[in-house]
Amino acid sequence: MVIDMNMEIEKLILNIEKVIVGKRDSIVCVVCALLSEGHILIEDVPGVGKTRLVSALANSVDGKFNRIQLTPDIMPSDIVGFSMIDPHSGELTYKQGAAMCNFLLADEINRASPKSQSSLLEVMEEHQISLDGRTMELPHPFMVLATQNPVETYGTYHLPEAQMDRFMMKISMGYPSFEEEMKIIDRSEGDSYYEPLGSVMETEDIKRHIAGVKQVTCGDSVKKYIIELLTATRNSDLIKLGASPRAGIALLRASKALAYVNGRNYVVPDDVRSMTSVVLAHRLMLSPAGRSAYSGAAEVMEAVAKTVSAPLK
Repeated sequence: MVIDMNMEIEKLILNIEKVIVGKRDSIVCVVCALLSEGHILIEDVPGVGKTRLVSALANSVDGKFNRIQLTPDIMPSDIVGFSMIDPHSGELTYKQGAAMCNFLLADEINRASPKSQSSLLEVMEEHQISLDGRTMELPHPFMVLATQNPVETYGTYHLPEAQMDRFMMKISMGYPSFEEEMKIIDRSEGDSYYEPLGSVMETEDIKRHIAGVKQVTCGDSVKKYIIELLTATRNSDLIKLGASPRAGIALLRASKALAYVNGRNYVVPDDVRSMTSVVLAHRLMLSPAGRSAYSGAAEVMEAVAKTVSAPLK
């Protein structure tokens, strides 16, 4: 059964690759975040396909997709909605915000004010909206896919650690190779480049796959490996603030999703190793020694992970 489902996931990935060239690892990470009910932050320079990747995923699944371009004047009500008096009944009615969907693209999230950023906390953690004494459940599945530009700092607001911790993964797509960029240039000449993808999966299928990921087993030796990785971040001189227990849960869920995508119903150490950097690095706060010795948290996480021995199975 897992193998059949893996074929469906492969079909989803191949559909996204029709418009995203040479970034299979990034696509797999986004799909794993979806199947493990997590959220993802895509941080990279403009023009490498961040928004296009998110749109391709949303178009490949027959769910509701909303996009909000975050700017300093965006209000929390634009995201979570607001209550207003119905002129006919005289009662308060809820008007939906952008978050009432299956896939929410929060474009350039670091341009939103801290007040608007904080409105996403409950949405991302609880999958619900509390407003005027009422609680509205969000559709299932629900996923926030946020983008930000790490180079430009003018007119931006740093995401607080509490919000960074809500993102299961943080990925960077990077520049394409020469051959990949040639394919991108060739594709851009045709009209099909601008046509939206057709859906290859229903939301009910996604729910079924999410349930399948939860059935993936993880042995005690692999769980011990995850805890040892967390402990290593807390004891390293390169890191001021290590990974939290929530980070460990996210790493376990992401590893299960990767095993599922690869057609297995059990987690192996390589699954954990593959997900360690994208799940843990953005949650770390580096010490002065770490900032001076390495270019970023991802490199520090890779160095720390090498100090932990993986189990043989």
